[in-house]
Amino acid sequence: MPHQKKHHHIIRIVFLLTLSLGLLGAGFFVLWVSSWELPSLSEFETRKVSESTKIYDRTGEVVLYDLHRSAQRTIVPYGEISSNVKNATVAIEDSEFWQHNGIRVKAILRAVLTNLFEGNLLGGQGGSTITQQVVKNSLLTNEKKVSRKLKEWALALRLEKVFDKETILSLYLNEIPYGGTLYGIEEASQAFLGKSSSELTIVEAAYMAALPNAPTYFSPYGNHRDELEERKNLVLRRMEELAFITKEEYETAKKEIICATASVDAENSALKPPTAKTPKDDGKPACASFFKPNNEVGILAPHFVVFIRQYLEEKYGREALEENGFRVITTLDYELQKIAEEIVKKYALENKEKFDAENAALTAIDPTTGQILVMVGSRDYFDKGIDGNFNVAIAHRQPGSAFKPFVYATAFEKGFTPDTIVFDLPIEFSTECNPDGTPKKPENADKCYKPENYDGKYRGPITFRDALAQSVNVPAIQVLYLAGLKDSLRLAKNMGLSTLENTDRYGLTLVLGGGEVKLLELIGAYGVFASGGVFREQSGILRIEDKNGNLIEEWRGKEEQVLQKETALTITDILSDNKARTPAFGENSPLYFPGRDVAAKTGTTNDFRDAWIVGYTTNLVVGAWAGNNDNRAMHKVAAYIVAPMWNAFMNKALQRIKPGVFQKPAEKNNASLPPILRGIWRGGKTYFVDKLSEKRATEFTPPELREERAIREVHSTLYWIDKANPTAFRTTPPQEDPQFERWEYAVRKWAGEQGFQDEAEASVPVEADDLHRPEFAPQISITNPVSGSILGKNDKKIVQIAVSSRFPVSRVHFFVNNLFIGSSSREPWQLSFLPAEIASALIPENELTVVAYDIFQNKGRASVKFGVTD
Repeated sequence: MPHQKKHHHIIRIVFLLTLSLGLLGAGFFVLWVSSWELPSLSEFETRKVSESTKIYDRTGEVVLYDLHRSAQRTIVPYGEISSNVKNATVAIEDSEFWQHNGIRVKAILRAVLTNLFEGNLLGGQGGSTITQQVVKNSLLTNEKKVSRKLKEWALALRLEKVFDKETILSLYLNEIPYGGTLYGIEEASQAFLGKSSSELTIVEAAYMAALPNAPTYFSPYGNHRDELEERKNLVLRRMEELAFITKEEYETAKKEIICATASVDAENSALKPPTAKTPKDDGKPACASFFKPNNEVGILAPHFVVFIRQYLEEKYGREALEENGFRVITTLDYELQKIAEEIVKKYALENKEKFDAENAALTAIDPTTGQILVMVGSRDYFDKGIDGNFNVAIAHRQPGSAFKPFVYATAFEKGFTPDTIVFDLPIEFSTECNPDGTPKKPENADKCYKPENYDGKYRGPITFRDALAQSVNVPAIQVLYLAGLKDSLRLAKNMGLSTLENTDRYGLTLVLGGGEVKLLELIGAYGVFASGGVFREQSGILRIEDKNGNLIEEWRGKEEQVLQKETALTITDILSDNKARTPAFGENSPLYFPGRDVAAKTGTTNDFRDAWIVGYTTNLVVGAWAGNNDNRAMHKVAAYIVAPMWNAFMNKALQRIKPGVFQKPAEKNNASLPPILRGIWRGGKTYFVDKLSEKRATEFTPPELREERAIREVHSTLYWIDKANPTAFRTTPPQEDPQFERWEYAVRKWAGEQGFQDEAEASVPVEADDLHRPEFAPQISITNPVSGSILGKNDKKIVQIAVSSRFPVSRVHFFVNNLFIGSSSREPWQLSFLPAEIASALIPENELTVVAYDIFQNKGRASVKFGVTD
């Protein structure tokens, strides 16, 4: 019992001591808080001085944008602000505003726990009330410290005692940033909607309340209109839950949208809402009103600046940009940017008249770093007629045939070769239909799929090289099937295309551009080809410094090998092969730059809504798009619409960069591969003949006269190989492949029409080549100079030979140290040369070699040694 009393006594002492220390600490905290001065109402009305963030080009000399050079703010009394705006703001920002005393303890605890769980106590969720935001925006810096947060809470509590709720809400609405240089609800209302904040309707108020959370991201002039719509509807839903509006008002407002000023085809475009009044009974949203054109001035490379500003806001927060005086050095090459803007506008206006393609975009990166050099998102950022501020460079658009290289690259990774043959023929690919194109069931007629090429022609057997270079559609669909849909998508994602996530959405039309990509990401993916299979993360930032010159962020290249180097070199070799693409584009097309190594690929969607081209050198990738923001169809394919614009820019850009030479892919011995992978389509069993005698080749037949032929038996690619193991001859019945029957039907039908009847093995020549034997080689002796001669360096020497041969001699070649120095095509088979003219090839002991050929390419050779003296 005494022991238990002693234990209770100790507990009581510890409790009293802890309580005393707590009360003492609380007292000190109260004294500390009471020592803070709360500014007067007049101080709230003057925003604290902020050091503006400035965005520069890569030189650090050209100011692209000063975020607050022309800050705009109009103060309006509380009574002159629409109740709709007040309710919408409270609903989305602080639903308990009218009940709490400045802070919400539950919200604070929830935010603290969430941030602790995420390992970021001072970041992440804020749990801030409107009162806290007034304090934060007007009185405190945005430093991430516990003391600052404590001050914010304490000052919020005191502010609620000094000012009534209406005053605090008025301070908030007159202070909050709405994007760019706009501060306060009145300035935002006038800038976005052209009316006073007192006149805003429910739906207009919802839009205004949706913006402050992330003004750049949710900007109605940007690329996230769908997200803005979602947040606007969230505001409305919260207003209805809080009984600020009725159920009927909510349902009506949710169906209304504020439209862009340019005409938009809502049915065909997911980019923006429609711009004309739509009847309420047709299921489409109605335009409640219209956003005014964006009149932001004092900005260079505006699409790029908005792109960078959004990145900065997302990473550092809006307050940091407003207060910390960041100096942002971007990757933009402003000289190239100016060239691009001028060219894009010029050609877009021409295309409008010629092809009904009124808009265009162009971007460029350095593939050796991933740095963005140029970004032009439309023909004119300030052109309201085309929604010019919408950045097509980062919009989702179908790439057409510009996607094909990723599919071919996947096939090459699996062992297919550039010489692999597929057949460009009318093929029915749908398993719901018969090989002849008729549906198996009448009701499935719309499921049949027999695609055509852009020119309506079919070429028969064609190599992967020619099919890709000429952008032929039907072969590309076969290549996608052989390469595999999922593997092609996986490779495209690894190379930087982030928008092709759901593989179940796509079918064989993917290779024709059935998915959606961003132009900026597309050129990044082509940059992988340009850099030998290395993916480099794109960046628009070189470095960021704070107002004191401290380094906040600096570019550090991140790279990863995502594609075999040989595959990348092969794709580049094909896309720069002017001879291979000439049948489709002509010998001197806009894709060809004499004297420079440039690879290029065009793309046009089947409905002619998007025209693309992406091209690259070793140190520059440039992509361009042409079309209409409202998804209106154009009148021509990409080579006519967008390629000239791209060519004009490339010509200017190539003058500013060092010439690079593409590395050639390594030559491979493909003799063990199935013939169909080696460009042989007439059959799968082959033999060699001497081209001169037409007899079976022997080991003595010269390599240049050996010709591989097939026992004629024309079949589809799937007849000869299994797509899962293409480098080996097929060992399983081809009928096991679901596409075999379809491909085979088209090929056999074509072969019959061309008169290609199957041959038997008896068609193989039995007699051996009797024109080429060792004893038939010409016999040569060099009579002058004799071996061991010393020749004068500046004395002309005549080489003389004697030659005898079974067959007439056709020519004689002369070499010194393997350097070709000349030839003779008639008797007496001699050549004169001056040693001084080949001085760089001479050594102390030199070798003169003579090679004689007869009319059947049998050859003989002889050599002598000689020296040279001055």
